[in-house]
Amino acid sequence: MFDFMPADVMPRPILRDETISALPQTPEFARALAATGKEPMVLSQLKDTVVMRRKLLGRIDVAMVNRARIDKPLRLIEQISEQGLHRTPVILSPETPTPALARHGAVPLVSPAYVGLVDLTGDHDQRRARLHQKWRNRLVHAERQGLRVTRQSLPQTPAHWLFAADAAQQARRGYRSWPVDLTLAYARENKGMAKVFEAHEGKDIVAGILVLRHGRGATYHIAHTTERGKALSAHNLLMWEAMNWLAKQGCEQLDLGVINTEDAPGLARFKLGSGARLHQLGGTWAYWAPMGRLLRPIAALDKRLMSTGISGYC
Repeated sequence: MFDFMPADVMPRPILRDETISALPQTPEFARALAATGKEPMVLSQLKDTVVMRRKLLGRIDVAMVNRARIDKPLRLIEQISEQGLHRTPVILSPETPTPALARHGAVPLVSPAYVGLVDLTGDHDQRRARLHQKWRNRLVHAERQGLRVTRQSLPQTPAHWLFAADAAQQARRGYRSWPVDLTLAYARENKGMAKVFEAHEGKDIVAGILVLRHGRGATYHIAHTTERGKALSAHNLLMWEAMNWLAKQGCEQLDLGVINTEDAPGLARFKLGSGARLHQLGGTWAYWAPMGRLLRPIAALDKRLMSTGISGYC
């Protein structure tokens, strides 16, 4: 009457990894790096963790692990050493707080920042309901302005107006973002994954954003709004259109990058108003194998630097 199957031959359920990797830890990003001549190291035994290699101050070789989930710090350090980088300083910026790094001699350099993550799951009405009231009011205002929204893959030209606007913004605010050639390589090596959304008032472009897709996630990469665009709330409209389009492509999460209430309070309010939740990163650590054992006591003393707290970010 019944068929029984031994437990050791029963079909096992396929466990889906529910985590969505940050952009620096994706195959799409690794392809872009390789295309610019900066071939990364990919640790297959640690869920394909991407390790970048750079020259600090133009002459010191360093390895960088950016926004990886470091569940096994010692194993990561061992894997990097086994790849021939045992005497190379390593800069570690975990995706989540990882205080265990101190036990292995990693020294904290920068306290944890926060990023904004937007949930793209659910239907159109559910996504709209997650918007904060003031943000939603600005969106309604924009929707009444007769703006025309376009979407296209990023053209392969360094002269694109968004690059020029972003360069001016970086100079004004004193920060550095991706080099243009890396962004272009990302679009070239990942067809259809770099999308530019633009808001037009008549013949004039009043705002634009560039989003990068990767797996089940996406990242808000570059944005610029003119003074006229601000008056029309064009940025809200573009963000909303991008969120809906990404959801239709199967994306479940949009990473808005760092939320910094001290240096960019207006942008922080805009990001949080879109319904983003705060996600704490793990700060920045330095590890150098030849000094690991000696630095362990210092690392333990300074571990409080990596404890939870805003520290200039919200």
